[in-house]
Amino acid sequence: MADRLNARPYLLLALLLVVADQLTKLWVLSVFEPYEVLPVLPVFNLTLVFNPGAAFSFLSDAGGWQRMFFIVLTSLIAIGLVIWLMRLRRGERLTGIALGMILGGALGNLIDRVRLGKVVDFLDFYWREWHWPAFNVADSAITVGVVIMLLASWTQADRR
Repeated sequence: MADRLNARPYLLLALLLVVADQLTKLWVLSVFEPYEVLPVLPVFNLTLVFNPGAAFSFLSDAGGWQRMFFIVLTSLIAIGLVIWLMRLRRGERLTGIALGMILGGALGNLIDRVRLGKVVDFLDFYWREWHWPAFNVADSAITVGVVIMLLASWTQADRR
Protein backbone atom coordinates (compact mmCIF):
# COMPACT_ATOMS: atom_id res chain seq x y z
CA MET A 1 0.00 0.00 0.00
CA ALA A 2 2.95 2.36 0.54
CA ASP A 3 3.46 2.62 -3.22
CA ARG A 4 -0.12 3.77 -3.77
CA LEU A 5 -0.92 7.36 -4.70
CA ASN A 6 -3.05 9.29 -2.19
CA ALA A 7 -6.37 9.68 -4.03
CA ARG A 8 -7.72 12.46 -1.79
CA PRO A 9 -6.28 15.43 -3.73
CA TYR A 10 -7.76 14.09 -6.97
CA LEU A 11 -11.13 13.44 -5.37
CA LEU A 12 -10.99 17.00 -4.03
CA LEU A 13 -10.24 18.22 -7.57
CA ALA A 14 -13.33 16.33 -8.77
CA LEU A 15 -15.43 17.92 -6.01
CA LEU A 16 -14.18 21.43 -6.85
CA LEU A 17 -15.05 20.88 -10.51
CA VAL A 18 -18.54 19.68 -9.59
CA VAL A 19 -19.06 22.80 -7.47
CA ALA A 20 -17.76 25.12 -10.22
CA ASP A 21 -19.90 23.35 -12.80
CA GLN A 22 -23.07 23.49 -10.73
CA LEU A 23 -22.55 27.12 -9.65
CA THR A 24 -22.07 28.27 -13.25
CA LYS A 25 -25.16 26.32 -14.35
CA LEU A 26 -27.24 27.76 -11.51
CA TRP A 27 -26.13 31.25 -12.54
CA VAL A 28 -27.01 30.66 -16.19
CA LEU A 29 -30.40 29.19 -15.26
CA SER A 30 -31.16 32.22 -13.08
CA VAL A 31 -30.09 34.84 -15.65
CA PHE A 32 -31.02 33.42 -19.07
CA GLU A 33 -34.21 32.28 -20.73
CA PRO A 34 -33.84 29.16 -22.89
CA TYR A 35 -32.05 29.97 -26.17
CA GLU A 36 -31.33 33.55 -25.09
CA VAL A 37 -27.96 34.68 -26.45
CA LEU A 38 -25.50 37.12 -24.92
CA PRO A 39 -22.63 37.97 -27.30
CA VAL A 40 -19.36 38.17 -25.36
CA LEU A 41 -16.66 38.06 -28.05
CA PRO A 42 -16.76 37.93 -31.85
CA VAL A 43 -16.37 34.14 -31.56
CA PHE A 44 -18.13 33.43 -28.25
CA ASN A 45 -21.65 33.72 -26.81
CA LEU A 46 -23.30 32.73 -23.58
CA THR A 47 -26.60 30.99 -24.25
CA LEU A 48 -28.87 28.64 -22.32
CA VAL A 49 -29.58 25.36 -24.07
CA PHE A 50 -30.44 21.90 -22.80
CA ASN A 51 -29.12 18.55 -23.97
CA PRO A 52 -31.11 15.42 -23.08
CA GLY A 53 -28.57 13.31 -24.98
CA ALA A 54 -24.84 12.75 -24.73
CA ALA A 55 -21.91 14.49 -26.43
CA PHE A 56 -22.89 16.38 -29.57
CA SER A 57 -26.57 15.70 -28.67
CA PHE A 58 -26.16 11.98 -29.36
CA LEU A 59 -29.53 10.29 -28.63
CA SER A 60 -31.11 13.63 -27.71
CA ASP A 61 -34.28 12.75 -29.62
CA ALA A 62 -34.49 9.12 -28.46
CA GLY A 63 -37.85 9.54 -26.70
CA GLY A 64 -36.83 9.74 -23.04
CA TRP A 65 -35.36 6.30 -22.28
CA GLN A 66 -31.87 7.76 -22.66
CA ARG A 67 -32.19 9.70 -19.39
CA MET A 68 -32.10 6.58 -17.22
CA PHE A 69 -29.56 4.95 -19.53
CA PHE A 70 -27.13 7.88 -19.14
CA ILE A 71 -27.75 8.09 -15.37
CA VAL A 72 -26.89 4.40 -14.91
CA LEU A 73 -23.97 4.50 -17.36
CA THR A 74 -22.46 7.64 -15.81
CA SER A 75 -22.89 6.24 -12.29
CA LEU A 76 -21.05 3.06 -13.26
CA ILE A 77 -18.29 5.05 -14.96
CA ALA A 78 -17.92 7.29 -11.89
CA ILE A 79 -17.57 4.24 -9.64
CA GLY A 80 -14.97 2.82 -12.01
CA LEU A 81 -13.04 6.11 -12.01
CA VAL A 82 -12.97 6.21 -8.21
CA ILE A 83 -11.70 2.61 -8.06
CA TRP A 84 -9.07 3.43 -10.68
CA LEU A 85 -7.99 6.50 -8.67
CA MET A 86 -7.66 4.41 -5.51
CA ARG A 87 -5.37 1.94 -7.32
CA LEU A 88 -2.94 4.44 -8.84
CA ARG A 89 0.73 4.19 -7.94
CA ARG A 90 2.86 7.12 -6.75
CA GLY A 91 4.33 7.84 -10.19
CA GLU A 92 0.89 8.29 -11.76
CA ARG A 93 0.07 11.82 -10.59
CA LEU A 94 -0.78 13.03 -14.09
CA THR A 95 -3.24 10.16 -14.45
CA GLY A 96 -4.70 11.14 -11.07
CA ILE A 97 -5.29 14.69 -12.28
CA ALA A 98 -6.90 13.38 -15.47
CA LEU A 99 -9.17 10.97 -13.59
CA GLY A 100 -10.16 13.68 -11.10
CA MET A 101 -11.12 16.00 -13.94
CA ILE A 102 -13.08 13.33 -15.81
CA LEU A 103 -14.82 12.27 -12.60
CA GLY A 104 -15.75 15.85 -11.70
CA GLY A 105 -17.15 16.49 -15.16
CA ALA A 106 -19.09 13.24 -15.22
CA LEU A 107 -20.63 13.96 -11.81
CA GLY A 108 -21.50 17.54 -12.77
CA ASN A 109 -23.50 16.38 -15.78
CA LEU A 110 -24.96 13.46 -13.80
CA ILE A 111 -26.42 15.92 -11.29
CA ASP A 112 -28.15 17.73 -14.16
CA ARG A 113 -29.60 14.51 -15.55
CA VAL A 114 -30.95 13.45 -12.15
CA ARG A 115 -32.25 16.92 -11.24
CA LEU A 116 -33.50 18.21 -14.60
CA GLY A 117 -33.57 15.24 -16.94
CA LYS A 118 -31.14 17.01 -19.26
CA VAL A 119 -27.75 18.72 -19.17
CA VAL A 120 -27.45 22.51 -19.01
CA ASP A 121 -25.08 23.89 -21.66
CA PHE A 122 -24.18 27.54 -22.14
CA LEU A 123 -20.73 28.05 -23.69
CA ASP A 124 -21.19 28.74 -27.40
CA PHE A 125 -18.09 29.11 -29.58
CA TYR A 126 -18.47 29.82 -33.27
CA TRP A 127 -16.76 31.00 -36.42
CA ARG A 128 -18.92 32.90 -38.87
CA GLU A 129 -22.00 30.67 -39.36
CA TRP A 130 -20.43 27.53 -37.88
CA HIS A 131 -21.19 26.87 -34.18
CA TRP A 132 -19.49 24.27 -32.06
CA PRO A 133 -22.16 22.46 -29.99
CA ALA A 134 -22.75 24.39 -26.77
CA PHE A 135 -21.05 22.91 -23.72
CA ASN A 136 -20.39 23.59 -20.03
CA VAL A 137 -17.70 23.45 -17.34
CA ALA A 138 -18.23 19.71 -16.81
CA ASP A 139 -17.74 19.00 -20.53
CA SER A 140 -14.57 21.11 -20.47
CA ALA A 141 -13.22 19.18 -17.48
CA ILE A 142 -13.88 15.86 -19.21
CA THR A 143 -12.20 17.02 -22.41
CA VAL A 144 -9.12 18.41 -20.67
CA GLY A 145 -8.98 15.30 -18.49
CA VAL A 146 -8.96 13.04 -21.55
CA VAL A 147 -6.16 15.11 -23.13
CA ILE A 148 -4.14 14.84 -19.90
CA MET A 149 -4.88 11.10 -19.80
CA LEU A 150 -3.45 10.71 -23.32
CA LEU A 151 -0.42 12.77 -22.34
CA ALA A 152 0.05 10.65 -19.21
CA SER A 153 -0.16 7.42 -21.19
CA TRP A 154 2.54 8.63 -23.58
CA THR A 155 4.87 9.85 -20.82
CA GLN A 156 4.38 6.69 -18.77
CA ALA A 157 4.94 4.51 -21.84
CA ASP A 158 8.28 6.28 -22.33
CA ARG A 159 9.35 5.22 -18.81
CA ARG A 160 8.74 1.52 -19.40
